[in-house]
Amino acid sequence: MARFPRSLLLIASALGLSNACGQVSYESQRQVMIDELRDESRLSEEYGAPPISERTLAALGEIPRHEFVPDAQKRYAYENRPLSIGAQQTISQPYIVALMTDLAEVTKNDTVLEIGTGSGYQAAVLSELAGHVYTIEIVEMLGRRAAITLERLGYKNVTARIGDGYAGWPEHAPFDAILVTAAPEEVPQPLIEQLAVGGRMVIPVGAEHDVQILQVLTKKEDGLVIVRNVSAVRFVPLTRDEN
Repeated sequence: MARFPRSLLLIASALGLSNACGQVSYESQRQVMIDELRDESRLSEEYGAPPISERTLAALGEIPRHEFVPDAQKRYAYENRPLSIGAQQTISQPYIVALMTDLAEVTKNDTVLEIGTGSGYQAAVLSELAGHVYTIEIVEMLGRRAAITLERLGYKNVTARIGDGYAGWPEHAPFDAILVTAAPEEVPQPLIEQLAVGGRMVIPVGAEHDVQILQVLTKKEDGLVIVRNVSAVRFVPLTRDEN
């Protein structure tokens, strides 16, 4: 008898429930996504990639990703791939969101800075794990839409604003963790300065059409920054305010 992967069986079950009820079962699709991420984490670990913790997967399991994508993309919300959110920007694939979240090692006492709010999804995930999340978006339309979505869904420990993320948010520094969801060619010095001692910055670095590397930067007590390369990635470029 043919054996099918558990994730495929779960997809079939979710689709069956959707058809029977005449509506999409987002909760079932979200569980399928989490199971797929768990399987991908195990497979990636065999090739030397860091595993994704159950704590992080549980956080993703709480977030309604379909609420953070345009209506035309909702049917794809729980597929493990990036989706367009307009303004030539994307919501990152769930595996990358999970990986970056895990690498940041966020705890409930941490103050976190996110550069590149985008849809607001990554900020929502971080809010499940952190004390407070500050998030900056340079594209006004995206930033306003994300702020409305986050407020509507009740994420009270997230503060969002429109601005140039390259400069960080010095008024609320230092940050225990900084996540950058777009790729600069070099790590912005203001973000290094705003990282707390012992803090971690997770950031993709590299030119838009070149190899980009996901890095974890850790600041030591003497100010020395330790850089660890994690994996090759593909992100939209970090946009700066040219005014």
